[in-house]
Amino acid sequence: MKKINPLKIIQKYYNPNSETYEILVTHSKLVTKKALEIAKNVKHLNPDTQFIKESCMLHDIGIFQTRAPGIDCHGKHPYITHAFLGAKILRKEGLPRHARACEKHIGIGLSISEIKKQKLPLPKKNMSPKTIEEKIICFADMFYSKTPSILTKEKTIPQIKKSIAKFGAQKVRKFERWCKLFKIKPSLPSQNPL
Repeated sequence: MKKINPLKIIQKYYNPNSETYEILVTHSKLVTKKALEIAKNVKHLNPDTQFIKESCMLHDIGIFQTRAPGIDCHGKHPYITHAFLGAKILRKEGLPRHARACEKHIGIGLSISEIKKQKLPLPKKNMSPKTIEEKIICFADMFYSKTPSILTKEKTIPQIKKSIAKFGAQKVRKFERWCKLFKIKPSLPSQNPL
């Protein structure tokens, strides 16, 4: 696979001097670092770490098209659509594999039935991570928020479980299975994420 420069792609869509760019890049670097730590725990599954690095940096590229003033995003679409919108951007950039990882990183994944049942403004298709790389990216993303006041603070396992519990016990069970798969113990977050 040919290496890409994620920052060059991001800079096509974001002003490097903007608050949104700073939030996006900081968050993406933290998620990348966490994802690479997780990938080390499952070396036996041969995760593609180059792809993970690139996709982690690009997974939130669609946020500028959404309405999320708290992170300086003033687009017209609901925030939940940022993964789908980001995937469209990445397909346009000629990165279909990165687009699939982007599209599937919301929460712990979304099934067609969840999208229909919750009447989400998304295409009626399975948006659950399938490959080991997609799962690692999705899982790592749960450890960091883009909210400026807590941007660099890694969430604990109990905090993540509490935040996903509102989406049902099956989501919590899936998260717990992923914790076992990725050999993540409910410990304190690292002190210096960057």
